[in-house]
Amino acid sequence: MAQNQPEWGAWRHWGDQKDGTYHNPIIPSDYSDLDCIRVGDTYYAISSTFQFSPGMIILESKDLVNWKICGHAVSDLTQISDELSWKKMNRYGKGIWAGSLRHHKNRFYLFFGTPDEGYFMTSAAKAEGPWEPLTPLLREPGWDDCSAIWDEQGKGYFIGTHFADGYKTYLFNISADGKSIDRPSARLVNAGSGREASKLIKVKDWYYLVFSEHKPDKGRYVMAKRSRTITGPYAEEKQLALTSQEAMEPNQGGIVPGKDGKWYFLTHHGSGDWSGRIVSLLPITWIKDWPIIGTVVGDSIGTMTWEGKMPYTHSDGYTLARSDEFNAPVMAQQWEWNYQPRNDKYSLRERKGWLRLKAFKPLKNNELLTAGNTLTQRCFRTSKNEMIVKLDVSRMASGQRSGLCHFSEQHATLGVAQEGSTRWIEYRKNGAVLKGDALTGSTIWLRSVWGLEGKATFSYSLDGKKYTSFGEPYALAWGYYRGDRIGIYCFNNEAEKGSVDVDYAQHTIEK
Repeated sequence: MAQNQPEWGAWRHWGDQKDGTYHNPIIPSDYSDLDCIRVGDTYYAISSTFQFSPGMIILESKDLVNWKICGHAVSDLTQISDELSWKKMNRYGKGIWAGSLRHHKNRFYLFFGTPDEGYFMTSAAKAEGPWEPLTPLLREPGWDDCSAIWDEQGKGYFIGTHFADGYKTYLFNISADGKSIDRPSARLVNAGSGREASKLIKVKDWYYLVFSEHKPDKGRYVMAKRSRTITGPYAEEKQLALTSQEAMEPNQGGIVPGKDGKWYFLTHHGSGDWSGRIVSLLPITWIKDWPIIGTVVGDSIGTMTWEGKMPYTHSDGYTLARSDEFNAPVMAQQWEWNYQPRNDKYSLRERKGWLRLKAFKPLKNNELLTAGNTLTQRCFRTSKNEMIVKLDVSRMASGQRSGLCHFSEQHATLGVAQEGSTRWIEYRKNGAVLKGDALTGSTIWLRSVWGLEGKATFSYSLDGKKYTSFGEPYALAWGYYRGDRIGIYCFNNEAEKGSVDVDYAQHTIEK
């Protein structure tokens, strides 16, 4: 199939084309640090969530192209550290990094690391949970990107990279239940050149250590070592794919068998821009028992693939949720709070069919990045994206700020401000404030529209039909290893007082 390579970020087609083919990216949204496994006829993938809660999102698919959100594995980030709570908010760019999802003896096992606190694990009978409370495996800073595997006798092994000591990767023995590491059993199996993103897999008679490597003159690309025995030595080594810098270096993910008898690599693109690290599906070609990734160049290495045949056809019910009517008694799975939220300051029950956000003081006045209970979800990089939220502001109090935001290391907001009994429209962009008209009604619709170029325009409406643009266009941004997010915020600079009710959040995208 001819490879019609688009300019990065300018794709007009993506995902399932409904004609037996797909176009990369399959998910033009920030699902970073992927791992992927197949259990029976179902695929499961995980993606890192950093400081967002609930943590470690889990996706489900029947065909490797169409995905839905299955759940999250970590409901309470304070199991890791109180630094991840609304009280401290001190883990931007940190928190839950890459992990590894495994299925062993009819149970799901999740292993992950945080750069400050070390390694953790949890397990569940079903991917959607409930997941057990976290078990700490290694309480040491400076580690990342772990994986695990069990041999035919049920003996467990764990692999992790000590990035703080020259990216040295060690293999450890773990207990059969995955809940403890034998620290003295460490064997050095890999080191150097920013080597991380390790995954351990077995195919036929080979154990493969698949990882990414970075060199300043080349960028980041996928490598593998292999051994006939799980403990090594992993003497044989091969580069599996070229850097593909024009495709933002696809490099980290999971190698899985397809239901069509072929193999695939579900990967993120890792250089980082406002859309985050988006997702593509690349074919695997086995050459001399090496999994060559993407389109084979010559006879021994791969490169980025932009199109392919669907591995299987099953799209019914598999789409990534975005919009929300807030009719359920629990938060929809696409939402993630910025840090562990304060549970007594939001409710889906106090007003049926509405989300009530209750205001309290941020750690620093008027700073969105220090305001607790900001509700976020991932943006998409498609031809047209629109988010509309309908708010009832009648319960707001003096000092309160509430509305719609784009959220990253930089940020912009359009919302309602109140001082005393006076309310007005307010636009903020990285601290700069534009004050608008007074607001006398109790209902307001807020909207953001953006496209492939990543420029968002804000507008508001007093009747849900006619919108008035307000504030200058905002360039969506990458920050703290994350792409831009869309969110709803509510805080009060003066007191723990006031609230805002959200009727719906309507997030539409155009392919």
